Amino acid sequence: MRRRGPDAAGLADMGHVRLGHRRLSVVAPGESGAQPMSREGAGTLVYNGELYNDAELRRELSSRGHSFDSASDTLTVLLALKQWGVGAFSRLRGMYALAWLNPSGSTLTLARDPLGIKPLHYTFLEREGGLELVFASEAAVVASARPTVRPDLVTVSSYLTTIRTTLGSRTMFEGVRCLEPGEVMECDLRDGRIAVRRVVVPIPIADLSSDPADAGAVVRDSVRRHLRSDVRTCCLLSGGLDSSIIASLASEEAGADLRTYCAGAGRGIDVDGDHAHAAVMAGWLGSRHTAVDITGELFVERWADMVIRQGLPLSTPNEVAINEVARVLRAAGDIVALSGEGADELFGGYLGPMLGAWRFEQERSARGVHPGIFQLEETAWVPPAAKDALLQPRAIEAIEGDAHLTAWYREAFDRVAGERPDRSPLQAHLRFMRRVNLVGLLGRLDSAMMLEGVEGRTPFADVCVASFAEGLDMEHKFRPAGGRAGVLDTKLCLRSAFGSRVHPSVTGRAKASFPLPFQAWLGGARETLLGVEWMREVFTEAALHAVEARPCESWRFAWPMINLALWAQRWWGDPSATRTEILAGEALPAT
Repeated sequence: MRRRGPDAAGLADMGHVRLGHRRLSVVAPGESGAQPMSREGAGTLVYNGELYNDAELRRELSSRGHSFDSASDTLTVLLALKQWGVGAFSRLRGMYALAWLNPSGSTLTLARDPLGIKPLHYTFLEREGGLELVFASEAAVVASARPTVRPDLVTVSSYLTTIRTTLGSRTMFEGVRCLEPGEVMECDLRDGRIAVRRVVVPIPIADLSSDPADAGAVVRDSVRRHLRSDVRTCCLLSGGLDSSIIASLASEEAGADLRTYCAGAGRGIDVDGDHAHAAVMAGWLGSRHTAVDITGELFVERWADMVIRQGLPLSTPNEVAINEVARVLRAAGDIVALSGEGADELFGGYLGPMLGAWRFEQERSARGVHPGIFQLEETAWVPPAAKDALLQPRAIEAIEGDAHLTAWYREAFDRVAGERPDRSPLQAHLRFMRRVNLVGLLGRLDSAMMLEGVEGRTPFADVCVASFAEGLDMEHKFRPAGGRAGVLDTKLCLRSAFGSRVHPSVTGRAKASFPLPFQAWLGGARETLLGVEWMREVFTEAALHAVEARPCESWRFAWPMINLALWAQRWWGDPSATRTEILAGEALPAT
């Protein structure tokens, strides 16, 4: 876990529980913020994240008799848990994954923030004398603790369709699970057992409708809170509306000292892409801007390197750009980076998907398709129907016709649709995008940046901003315009609130989902498809050869399949490699 926390390490051994922590020192560097953290009568805490209502909670806790001997927000979280127990989670405004051992040592509580910004994975192991719980921020670390590391073919199949490395609580590894957003898992350790009780902390939703006129104040407050840091902070700036709003508001605090970074296709490949728009916006703000070029050669090299280091396939090609820009800004002395993730899922920013959902709702009764299945099929990379020709019979039998995948999409959509009554059916689709798309985006930001010891922060993906956005009527987020909506019909209240705060070229710019021309670069890694025996166990020879022959044309198949090949090569390509060598990325499997 060293790369996630390069600054310090700590271990607390209570006999029946061991808590370890790697620290990226951002707030209260030094011993006052060291973890694991213990206080008399409060138990022991390991905590990954940031608390953005630290000052308010400290005042309340102080009024209840608690004293503070550290400026670290870890202490605030620990004392909040002492005061309110599990009830503290509904009071925390921030991103977190944590484990708290209560003062008596009888209960271990694992928790993840309601938006799923920080990851937490776990597994249960049968040991002599009882059950053992192992947990960590990375799935690969948890998988390495199991006697045998095996793929979960249900999630592998889900990945082919969704390019997400989790399906609900399932991960790519058999027996390894993740906490879902807002999930709290209380483990009763008495009597030598681990009895589990689960609760979910929802995003708080106000009873009254939000006033769109408050959008500016709500987002500005979130940016101000996300700037709290005792180390250097910068902004990722793509030249799109969301990152431009964040950078503009950050410049109010930093002024000419604001540093902005953009990663994009270099050497004139995309002359009207992110680099060009980011440069215009940076010049308008007067920030100290750095452009990071991504070439085809670097893309292929870094792609394989990231799969080896994190032990998982990549979800989107953009992760390579995020990782490279994190590497550059870290080398320049910046440790915390603000990013624009979250605005699209909360405020209706995806023009194509929103229009597709609008058309679906107009034809819903005639289509006879569940809205969750519509969402699955609308965004599929490898359609479920194509898998009979793609996968070996054993794999098809193991995935049970993608029954788990389709059931999860149905249940997830029904769950978010039932959260509150809506005047517009599009609200449920947007809420579903928050539950599925946003969690994936936040996960890729966290993993790609933490590989370089950089903390990514997302002011839009904040529980107070999410609550405000949820309370907005759809007419203040997206305007279908009779099925002919355009770019300016998305994120309406943000455009109204911040139109004067961004360069005019930003407001009318079309969103680019995958700004890197990765399709043309896939050929550089295609040999992996035929070089890993595990791929032949899962995929048919015909499918492997067809994709290997034309990776650029069949990019929707090639991207997830090559990722799986790199992943399989990392874990099962060299039987002589030790588990420690594989986990550390020190043993490159045989081709």
